[in-house]
Amino acid sequence: MEKLNRLGGRHVNVDLIRTVAMLEVILLHAAGRWAISSQEFNQMNPLELTHWGFVDIYQSLGVIAVPLFLMLTGALLLQPEKKESLSVFWKKRWARIGLPSLFWGAAYFIWDFTVQNIPFTASTIIQGILNGPYTQMWYLYVLVGLYILTPILRIFIAHADPTLIKYFVIIWVVGVAVIPVFSLFTIFELNSNVFALTGYVGFFVLGAYLSTVQPRRSIVAVLMVLGIALTAICTYVLAATVGGKEMYFFQQYFSPTVILASIMMFLLLLTIKPPAVQKESRPSIFNKLICLISHNTLAIFFIHVMIIESIQLGYFGFTLNRTTLNPIIEVPLLTVVTLFGSLGIILLLKRVPYLKKLIGCQM
Repeated sequence: MEKLNRLGGRHVNVDLIRTVAMLEVILLHAAGRWAISSQEFNQMNPLELTHWGFVDIYQSLGVIAVPLFLMLTGALLLQPEKKESLSVFWKKRWARIGLPSLFWGAAYFIWDFTVQNIPFTASTIIQGILNGPYTQMWYLYVLVGLYILTPILRIFIAHADPTLIKYFVIIWVVGVAVIPVFSLFTIFELNSNVFALTGYVGFFVLGAYLSTVQPRRSIVAVLMVLGIALTAICTYVLAATVGGKEMYFFQQYFSPTVILASIMMFLLLLTIKPPAVQKESRPSIFNKLICLISHNTLAIFFIHVMIIESIQLGYFGFTLNRTTLNPIIEVPLLTVVTLFGSLGIILLLKRVPYLKKLIGCQM
C-alpha cells in the first residue's frame, strides 16, 4: 500500500512535489547553459533576443526548485509530532544523505579531473571538500546547516503560536527580499546587521507553516503565474537597463518574485491529494512514474549534471546544445532527456550489489 504523508492534518502528495522540484532543477541547469552577460544582451539581434526571452522564462520557472525542496523538507522534518534524540536524528541523516554525498562527491572529483581536465592538486581537493566538488553540490551544505538547526526549530514550531511563526517569516522576507530591492533601486543602503534572520532557514520554516494553510486554489494559481511572470519581466528589464552583476537579481532564490512564486507553487501542489486518497482513483502509469522519480530524486539530483554535460558533449552518440537547436526547443528537450536518462541509469546502477545504499533515494 502507498505510504501517505500527512502534513497539517491532511494527506499531501509529497511524491508530486518532489518530482516537480526535480524537474525544475534540471530545467534550471539546462537553461543556465544559455546565460549571457549584459554586453552580449545589448548586441543581440531580434531573433536572438526572442531566444533569450524564452530562456529567461525557463530560468524563472526553474529557480523555484530549491525553495520547493527546502519547504518540503521543512514541512516533513518540523512536524510537531516529530520527537527523536539527536543521535537517532543524525543517524537517519547520515544514512539518507551522508553516504550518497561521499559516493557522488568522489564521482565528481573523478569527473573534474578526467572530463573537465581540472588539475589534480591538493588545493583543488580541499576546496572541493569544503565547498562541494561540482555545480549542484552546494545544496548539500545548505541541508547540513538546516539539519544542525532542526532540533531547535522543532521546539519552536511545536510551541509557537501561528502569530509568532508569521512574525518569524515576515522578518525573514523583509531582510532577504524587501531590503535588497530597496537598495537596488535607490542610492540608500540599510545596514545589513539590522536583520540577523537571513539565509535558507526562512524557506525551511515556511514549509512547516504553509502545510497548515488551506487557501483557495484559484487565487494561489493566479499568484504563482504572477510571480513567475514578474521574475521573467523584471530580469528582462534589468538586462535592458541596469545590466552588469545585477542583471539576474530577480532570478536569485531570495528575490521577492521568486519567493512569491515558490510559496504559491508549494501551496498549489499541497492541494493535490495522493492517488490513494482520491475518490475512484486507479493506479496509472503517470502516478507510478511520479512515485518512481520521487523515490530516486536524490540520486537524480546528483547524476543529472553529468548527464547534461555528456549530452552536450555528444558522449551518448547525439548532441543537444546551443549550436544544434535554438533554446526554445533545446532547453525543454534537454530537460526531458536528462530526467529520463538519469532515472534509467540510476535504476541500472541500483541493480549492482552494494551500490543501492550509496547512490541515494529521496531528497
